[in-house]
Amino acid sequence: MEAESEPYVRLATMRQLHQAVADLNTARSLADTLQSVADGIVTGLGYELGCVNLVRPDGDLVVAAFAGNSAAEALITGRVGSRESWERRLSMGEEWDELRFIPHTEGWVLLDDDVPQWHTDGPEPRFEDEWHPLDRLYAPMYASGGGLDLLGVISVDRPRNGRRPGAWGREALQMYASQAAIAISNARLRANMQRALVRLEREQQALRASEESFRQAFEYAPSGMAIAEMGGDQHGRLLRTNDALCRLLGRPASVLRRYSFADLVHPEDIGTLLRTSAEGGRAELRLGRRDGTYLWVSLRNSVVADTTDGPRFLLTHVEDIEERKRNELNLAHRASHDALTGLPNSAELRSRLSARLCERPHSVTSSAIEALDAAYGDSSVHGYRMDGYEGEVAPGVGPYDHHVHIAAPDPDHDDGTKGLAVLFCDLDGFKSINDRFGHHAGDAVLIEVARRLTTCVRDGDTVARLGGDEFVVLADGLGAADAADLAVRLRNAIIPPIRVDGRAVRVGASFGIGWAECGMTDEEVLHSADQRMYVEKRSRSKVHRRAG
Repeated sequence: MEAESEPYVRLATMRQLHQAVADLNTARSLADTLQSVADGIVTGLGYELGCVNLVRPDGDLVVAAFAGNSAAEALITGRVGSRESWERRLSMGEEWDELRFIPHTEGWVLLDDDVPQWHTDGPEPRFEDEWHPLDRLYAPMYASGGGLDLLGVISVDRPRNGRRPGAWGREALQMYASQAAIAISNARLRANMQRALVRLEREQQALRASEESFRQAFEYAPSGMAIAEMGGDQHGRLLRTNDALCRLLGRPASVLRRYSFADLVHPEDIGTLLRTSAEGGRAELRLGRRDGTYLWVSLRNSVVADTTDGPRFLLTHVEDIEERKRNELNLAHRASHDALTGLPNSAELRSRLSARLCERPHSVTSSAIEALDAAYGDSSVHGYRMDGYEGEVAPGVGPYDHHVHIAAPDPDHDDGTKGLAVLFCDLDGFKSINDRFGHHAGDAVLIEVARRLTTCVRDGDTVARLGGDEFVVLADGLGAADAADLAVRLRNAIIPPIRVDGRAVRVGASFGIGWAECGMTDEEVLHSADQRMYVEKRSRSKVHRRAG
């Protein structure tokens, strides 16, 4: 470097400095940039040694690049000096603007600290401005070209002209340190960006692999899968369906995209669907197929979340449970129906009868009645009344619920009252058929009697087999005369011959008509009808004996 006392700075020197700065910005990596900084000190600024000390994340400084002496480079590159030692060095000596010069007269105290150092040997200086082998010159580098955020320190040794740098040399070194700080910061940004891009690419690759795995799992799943819109005006609309679901519902994917599950569900199951939670919800319901039939399925929901906008899609797994449901319904039917005739059995009969009856209210005291008045107001307003004697609330008129209470019609006075008739049927002559022709013939008779009874009643009436050759008919909304007419029709339907194995057999039937009434138990109702049946059977037997 030329001394500042010369009248001009040679153009070649300026070109060298310009080239050194240009090289800083052409390096491809952070390591190349650091080495370019060290090389520029030697080639562009004219120092014999150049060293770049870079601040590490822990605050200490590491020798990141070295130029000018291969032996020194191998010895100290990668070595670390503590931040404390560097802070002491940067606070000593002479301030040359942002540079720090420590003359040999003060530098001897630094010989034993932990900062890696190397200096060239040479004779003692003969002139005042001559460079001493133990002189030290540092150019701090600050982030963003200035400020107090230390990025690193450039250390130089022995200018080639052998003299301490003058004003021009100091300005050039300071400018170079500022440009080097910018280049290092940019290189770090590029390195961080490259790492981020590599990480992003890996994440994208992992995401693509995950999406492909999901696509294959979705498309080739053996059971139905669907993705539906979640939220907004199009909530529940099917966006995507797999082949298994299309086959299950007998509809192509293009058609299914016009629907939501609410459009496909059986009307009786819409409430079940609406009560199903979107997050982890599960429901068993029926979905409509293209041919108009319905299929029992199990729906399991989960949310496909978007990290930015929150939950976006609903993933629904659709499993065919038709066979299981059919088996369950068959089991339930077998538990509640007679295996021979297919009619409701005794347990189902009692269940249906009990569902229509409410218990008789218990007797209450005057104080309890006052409590009712206090709670519900005047009895005349709220519909409960007292019978002729104190303490009993009349059935069906208390403040209970919305149950429609039933009462028995008066068979002697047809006042238009309709009730729940219970017709108890016992076959006459059935035992002799079993004894003469065997149980196979008896079973055939029971099956035919069940069929004839069923064809004679209305939809909604119940024909049940109580056991053996006993049947019960529940017919609601009948008066006393209606029930008697029904008994005659049922008896007349049973009397015609029944063909069994090519022969004709006959059975008769005795009917007893009882009435269900709130306050009675199902056993009491059936016992009442049974007793009346036996009364009729005995009376008919006497008539036959007299006729004989």
